[in-house]
Amino acid sequence: MSSDSIPRTYNKLDLLKLMYLSREGDRREGVLLRQGKGWFQVSGMGHETLSVVSSMMKESDYLFPYYRDRAMVLSKGVSNFELAQAYFAKQSSSSGGRQMPGHYSCRKRNVWSVPTPTGANLLPACGVAWGMQMKNEPGVVVATIGDAATRQGEFYEAVSFAVERALPIVLLVEDNRYGISTNTDQFNPFKLGVFNEDIVTHLDARNPDLLCDATSIAFERAREGGGPTVMVCELDRLCSHTSSDDHRVYRPAEEISEMMDRDPISVIADQLIDAGELTQDHWEQIRQEIDDQVDREYIEAEAEKDPEAGMVMDQLYGNPPVPQAPPIEAARTWRMVDAVNSVFQTGLESDQDFVFFGEDIEDPKGGVFRLTAELSTRFPDRVFNSPLAEATIAGVAIGLASYGMKPIFEIQFIDFSGPAWNQISQNLGSLRWRTNGDWNCPVVLYAPYGAYLPGGSLWHSQANESVFAHVPGIRVVVPSTPEDAAGLMWTAMHTEDPVLYLIPKHLFRQQIRVGDNVEPVPFSSARIRRHGDDVTLVAWGNCMELANSVVKSLGDQVDVELIDLRSIVPWDKKTVMESVEKTGRLVVVQEDGESCSVGQMIISEIAGNPDSFSNLFSSPQLVSKPDVYIGYNPICEYAALPKEEEILAAIRLVMED
Repeated sequence: MSSDSIPRTYNKLDLLKLMYLSREGDRREGVLLRQGKGWFQVSGMGHETLSVVSSMMKESDYLFPYYRDRAMVLSKGVSNFELAQAYFAKQSSSSGGRQMPGHYSCRKRNVWSVPTPTGANLLPACGVAWGMQMKNEPGVVVATIGDAATRQGEFYEAVSFAVERALPIVLLVEDNRYGISTNTDQFNPFKLGVFNEDIVTHLDARNPDLLCDATSIAFERAREGGGPTVMVCELDRLCSHTSSDDHRVYRPAEEISEMMDRDPISVIADQLIDAGELTQDHWEQIRQEIDDQVDREYIEAEAEKDPEAGMVMDQLYGNPPVPQAPPIEAARTWRMVDAVNSVFQTGLESDQDFVFFGEDIEDPKGGVFRLTAELSTRFPDRVFNSPLAEATIAGVAIGLASYGMKPIFEIQFIDFSGPAWNQISQNLGSLRWRTNGDWNCPVVLYAPYGAYLPGGSLWHSQANESVFAHVPGIRVVVPSTPEDAAGLMWTAMHTEDPVLYLIPKHLFRQQIRVGDNVEPVPFSSARIRRHGDDVTLVAWGNCMELANSVVKSLGDQVDVELIDLRSIVPWDKKTVMESVEKTGRLVVVQEDGESCSVGQMIISEIAGNPDSFSNLFSSPQLVSKPDVYIGYNPICEYAALPKEEEILAAIRLVMED
């Protein structure tokens, strides 16, 4: 469709009013900040014409804005008063006072929560668009990004995934030629000729008519299944980067003057006055009314309640699910890989919202460890190979979960999670907390992990649960038996929180008999594998095999109470503390590196608690891999890993009262 045949779908006077409302809100926040009322401000001055885009969106469409999109958010239905609450970081704001101003969020209006790392919103936006497509539900996703952030790898991954899947998404690049103080002309991939121009539209977005035309074409293309559009919108940033910046330091005065002369609010107002559609007096009246509204609403917002200190932990996690027994057959021998696969199949049969995605997970491969064997054959509409792009895996999962689906996504080895770290640390764990529970993120990211399987070397053998345990809001679990593997996965698949599920690959194919009754496995619940009175031995994952062997070798010499931690975050303090109260001695064995580790956390908690410390007869001991990598030669690998003799030595040491 040519732009000549597209009817205008916005009212220019209404647009002008909304643009001025956005501008006055920005101006008022700047004044308040200078008065010492507030801590920070980021302005959208000069970007207000983009409200045309969101004014053309339907209620069911999703907006993934970035922090300069105040006008777009207002146009999507968020009120100026709500933005005032956010400026003052009030308890009633969209984040409960947890996000900076400009970090918009509104679940009711499908405005996704803005993360500060620009570009981190794009892959989740693709996830929502993919969810719409899979459910055959009409809708368009608009995701925005500043031009400087188009050099982020996730921008390229998002464009590639959107094109690959022909997603109903518009990726809107707000090109104001600056990344804080750096002119981006030399870095901008569109100016460097990097992209296929077939999906790219360039326009002067200061002109709302051009913006309306381009948006109409892009939306029509998206809604009719034609795939994504990248809209590169030339704009001016009429202000400093934030309240912490002064653009007069690095921008020539004549450049600032020139862009002020083409301020779109002044230009549009003059156009309407010249056309006889607005008088100067009426325009002054409109401005005064908006000034009064903004003044009134910011005064009201300032008087609202601040968050209470005691609320800081609220909405870090949702309510834990009521665990149910996993759907695996009791009283038979299982391998961990088969038990997990069985749970996956039952999940896909029972709930259409489960979606699987990962590298090589489709048949005939069925995953490098066969965890997903036969799933894509039986459920080709919900089990998909992913590109070799871990950020895409994690980011798309977050978007699908935000859309109400239940992604169960695989990282091929946990060692490969590095490219996904931005999504895991910035979005996955924080989304619920930073929106005060307005959004949740029921994602299961599972991955083989650990060593004791020679030949893996550095990037196939890490046990790094402590890295993920440092990210608040993510549950981290590690099973050691087929029964617990099935139980923890089944619980993870039915929770409203993100779960990082680590499967010790050394134990994948061990044949272990499941008891006559398959029990539910709740989060934060350790299991006592053997009761004893002399010493508490805590382990998890691959180290449970070592611990069991040590207990058998000790026989009647030492009465060991063996605890399988299972749940790393949150961990079962009660069971461990009660055991130490009985035994008075503690040994923890872990495969992860020593520094800042889960083992150190457990010992610190026990030693730092006056009640449990008073029960100790000796200093707790940690048996751990030192802070070193796993080598390729088995001699290098086993030299680094905990050994039975080290556990025995630690037990004998704590027994020396």
